Amino acid sequence: MPVSKFKPGQSGNPNGRPKGTRNKRTLALEALLEGEAELLTRKCIDMAKAGDTTALRLCMERIYPVRKGSPIEIDIPMINNAEDIPIAISAIIQSVSTANISPEEGEVIMKLFDAERRAFETDELAKKIKSLEEVMAR
Repeated sequence: MPVSKFKPGQSGNPNGRPKGTRNKRTLALEALLEGEAELLTRKCIDMAKAGDTTALRLCMERIYPVRKGSPIEIDIPMINNAEDIPIAISAIIQSVSTANISPEEGEVIMKLFDAERRAFETDELAKKIKSLEEVMAR
């Protein structure tokens, strides 16, 4: 078994990669494309105009990228405690069932409710522990 000069749990480079250091692959690709970006972009646009659907898709993705998330407006009752969450969940299910929001949007909101539920539970447990500690300290 080879002997290592590093102790278990000790990094060989404790300071990590220097800030601003670029990946070698990225540097190589940039060197290959240097001075060619304008020509390649023009070629792609010309191919898209000529009917090349792949080139057209590439151009459109750059001009009008797919939106990842957008604001939605739905009525959700105020959540003051864990008992309010089932009512809010019902509102989300209703919004999905009437197509006011997509199932994916509903899923994201449900995850937020779950995080809020866990926060309420954690707070409640902390209060109970504090109360028990006060009783035990007497």
